Amino acid sequence: MIGYVRVCTMALVGAWTAACSGEGDIADTDFTEQFALGDTLPGTDPAHFAEARDAFAASENAADGLGPIFNERGCGTCHQNGALGGAGQQVEARFGRLVNGTFDTMASVGGSLRQLFGIGGFNVGGLNCNSGTDANPPAGATIFAGRLTTPLFGLGLVDSLPDSAFDTLASRQPAAIRGIVNRVTTVLPNTLDPEQATGRTRVGRFGWKAGVPNLGQFSADAYLNEMGITTTSCINGQVNSAFALETRANRANTNAIINGCPDDQVPGIDDSLAAETANCTQNEDGEPEAVHELQDDVAFFTFFMAHLAPPPRTAISPGSAADRGRTLFNSASLACSGCHRSDADVFRSRSNGGVPAGIVFAPFSDFLLHDMGTLGDGIGNQGESVAATRRMRTAPLWGLRSRNRLLHDGRTTDRATAILAHNGGANGQGTASANAFNALTSAQKQDLLAFLNTL
Repeated sequence: MIGYVRVCTMALVGAWTAACSGEGDIADTDFTEQFALGDTLPGTDPAHFAEARDAFAASENAADGLGPIFNERGCGTCHQNGALGGAGQQVEARFGRLVNGTFDTMASVGGSLRQLFGIGGFNVGGLNCNSGTDANPPAGATIFAGRLTTPLFGLGLVDSLPDSAFDTLASRQPAAIRGIVNRVTTVLPNTLDPEQATGRTRVGRFGWKAGVPNLGQFSADAYLNEMGITTTSCINGQVNSAFALETRANRANTNAIINGCPDDQVPGIDDSLAAETANCTQNEDGEPEAVHELQDDVAFFTFFMAHLAPPPRTAISPGSAADRGRTLFNSASLACSGCHRSDADVFRSRSNGGVPAGIVFAPFSDFLLHDMGTLGDGIGNQGESVAATRRMRTAPLWGLRSRNRLLHDGRTTDRATAILAHNGGANGQGTASANAFNALTSAQKQDLLAFLNTL
């Protein structure tokens, strides 16, 4: 298995310098790196990565603040296919309803994400408490959808890209399939990226709806919503409490004491960096400092994800089925590459976020939102239109052969079936490509699938 990337020449000889991190300062060199799935980016500190990997793989329990309701006990429990950090078998449950033609997340009863498990009974201060579980289905919900765990390989490179990269990708697409650049508000900035700040907008690039702007926010959000572990971080000396409220069974987020019982076995905030740093005003030695750090576990998860190398690809022999399939993939008639993009001049990492600059990579995605018609999951943000709920982020195809379940809800393991599902009807921006695939000969279809199996 061979992973193809291009990296600033000095990084290859271990002499990474400030000069190398300046984009365009040093010529790129094409080379082949013998990556294995789950390897790290060049120049990653092995000791730091090992510590971060252990945190990512750890299983949490009630004494750690797990719950009161949750979907899994650890990051690695979901992200496991092929290697730690891969896609998963788990399909999380989403729900909602339409009210006066717009989407209602039903936040007052815990929506739109339904947690599947609860920690059950626990004792705090002599009180016998119970977490309960989310109702299935929640009363009043009429829209239900599944979301498959996505792989994390290479996402630090995506995180490093400037917003303008996604604008460029959108500008290169024909109007019929042009995606939407989804700018969202950053609620937890990456402390290693000086361009990010709390409340500032950034292009959302992660999650099935492209609603998450960076890997730090992705980590804290998953820690809370998938495991029920609350955190505070410190951003420029200010307490960031965006992920500090517990999720109770079929209730809006709160840390309130209800019937004498706290949320879970660890009352209040589970992991509070603010509490450890005098509200973000003192360093670990007790000296005055405007602390600028993510909470420890969130920082570990972020480092682990940011430094995973892109998935390996297999070499394609000239004239082979995969070679013919690559031609079909890039053809104007199928237009697969219109959304599943690999523009080498755009996908080039910067040092923002702590990863090496100058790595050219091919994720086979535009990370934009597209109207998928009936293939869309019907889930949106509060008050969004029905059309908005049909929009889905283009799924990156790198690492495809290490995955078995496909599409946003994992409904199929068959690649041809997944392609045909892109026929979302009159509103679907993938309909023309699905129909073009359906019109191919059997041999041509096999050629295209052979190419996809090299990714």
